[in-house]
Amino acid sequence: MDSLLPPVTHIEQFLSAKQQQLLMKEVVSYPLERVEIEVYGKKHLIPRTQAWFGDPGCDYRFSKLQISPLPWPAVLSRLRHKLRVDHHFDSNAVLVNYYANGHDCMGWHSDDEPEIVSGSAIASVTLGAERDFVVRHKHNHNKVNFALGSGDLLIMHAGMQQVWQHGLPKRLKVTEPRVNFTFRQIVAGFYSR
Repeated sequence: MDSLLPPVTHIEQFLSAKQQQLLMKEVVSYPLERVEIEVYGKKHLIPRTQAWFGDPGCDYRFSKLQISPLPWPAVLSRLRHKLRVDHHFDSNAVLVNYYANGHDCMGWHSDDEPEIVSGSAIASVTLGAERDFVVRHKHNHNKVNFALGSGDLLIMHAGMQQVWQHGLPKRLKVTEPRVNFTFRQIVAGFYSR
């Protein structure tokens, strides 16, 4: 029987105010871009901007778009190390999504691309505006909402992507930006075999 609750761990205030400030200051220098993806044969600009950082060979593909990683920025690299030390969470790449306000969003999806190491967890760190992160069971459609605030960590454990979808719905009253960092384990060289 499928669980009514998703396999996640939510840790509020994982980052201190100082750590959040340093990271937000660095985000300003990221080469964030609004990329075009193909969904059901039609091309669309995503409703947010993003950047992909990681170790060499950790390319990522979604919606027929393949991106190669940029080198790790200093503060982001320290956050990667903090996840390893505090939660034994190893990652070799991170997707940074920047939501300018509550109009920017993310539709229902699972992070189940074949280049993600099978059975690995995904760690999500939030900065900025509090937003609803909603998960939905793929079979019984049970929904669970997590209000993720600045500095929060949400770890999506093994099995999450296979059974649950997640999304970030529009919240038109939100006027402040939100930045999200999803750390992953990628099979290095997956697309160069």
